[in-house]
Amino acid sequence: MLTREQNERLTRVGAGTPCGELMRRYWHPVAASAQLPTRGTRQVRLLGETLVLYRGEDGHLGLVEPRCPHRGASLLYGIPEQAGLRCPYHGWMFDPEGKCLEQPFETFSNPESRYRDKVKIKAYPLEELGGLIFAYLGPEPRPLLPRWEPFVIDDVFREIGLATIPCNWLQTVENAGDTSHVVTGHFKFSNYVLEKLGRHDLHRHENSSGAKGYMEGKDRQIGAHGVGAVIFPYTDAQSDITYQMRVPVDDTHTMHIWYTTFDVDAQKELGVNLPPQRDPRDIPVFDVPVPRIVEGVEPDWSMLDSNCAQDMLYWMSQGEIYDRTREMLGAGDRNIMQLRKLLEAQIQIVEAGGEPINTFRDPAANICLRPDFRLHMRPRTAPDGRPDRTNAARKYSPVYQQATIARMGPDALQDPAH
Repeated sequence: MLTREQNERLTRVGAGTPCGELMRRYWHPVAASAQLPTRGTRQVRLLGETLVLYRGEDGHLGLVEPRCPHRGASLLYGIPEQAGLRCPYHGWMFDPEGKCLEQPFETFSNPESRYRDKVKIKAYPLEELGGLIFAYLGPEPRPLLPRWEPFVIDDVFREIGLATIPCNWLQTVENAGDTSHVVTGHFKFSNYVLEKLGRHDLHRHENSSGAKGYMEGKDRQIGAHGVGAVIFPYTDAQSDITYQMRVPVDDTHTMHIWYTTFDVDAQKELGVNLPPQRDPRDIPVFDVPVPRIVEGVEPDWSMLDSNCAQDMLYWMSQGEIYDRTREMLGAGDRNIMQLRKLLEAQIQIVEAGGEPINTFRDPAANICLRPDFRLHMRPRTAPDGRPDRTNAARKYSPVYQQATIARMGPDALQDPAH
């Protein structure tokens, strides 16, 4: 178990906190490109900061603080133009670096006015890669945006699943190292869910998570990129080139991203033919529903038949920030302890003025990054050839839904994942 002080140190992500300062050494996704495909604005939240993301007339992106410094009007309703974002109240214009470019009434009153030179708002750099929009909230010089393999490999179809989970980021990441949970937490619990739904005719198939029983617990290797398949600080790399990213929105919310690729072999296995994606804004986004936990109210069992919903249920049930002072770790938790040690070590590196792992500076080494290890992902199909809708967020994936309809007809989507 951890002390209360240690738990706070590893979980809090606001500015000035130990973990928050570590997190500000990394690029983080704040939205999918398809969520802001054309001129417009969108409110986002990252590391405890509420910000306004916008796309200008020419397609450029900006990320700024949410209120105009003139009279405090919300920039969420700002007008994106070619040069930047214009406040809707009095027309002050700010460029992507936060510089004030125009103050219409000031220059109307005095054409020689340079008052705008004294005004600047908080703004953060952005980059767009693989259908995601990444932000950097840390000190300069900023590192390179890592070009991990699913974002840059050729000849694949991509899709992005999103959910905002009301719990701290660390309990979601610790799940990636929790190999002992899949037998009960997914396989056995799924069969219980099917029973609660009155579907005694259905059972989890033997290709799904946990069906083969427990594996011998071993320490996951610590490589150049993290512990086992966890790319530090929060990305879970899997063998089907699916990445699960757990982005700290604030201390008590996490944006979970299921980033999936389908190469030619995957499309053949699923029996689908997917179109090329020529623009990052063509990469589709789908919502993954978050189950509700309401005291005294029976769960909606129809939402708890897939791995993604089951994992979210367990994370949320631990509380907004899990109290690790009360836990009793066992033999299956050695990988969780490894991850915590690595996290503490990286916090200490930043406190000493160094750079944590996975901050890249050499463009030649950042062409296509591949992790040292990937978690073995279950097959895309059940033994009888059905598309597998049980693992990860496949139940809500448009590609897996399309494959299910093609293989079994539209009525099959009404059945629980099994």
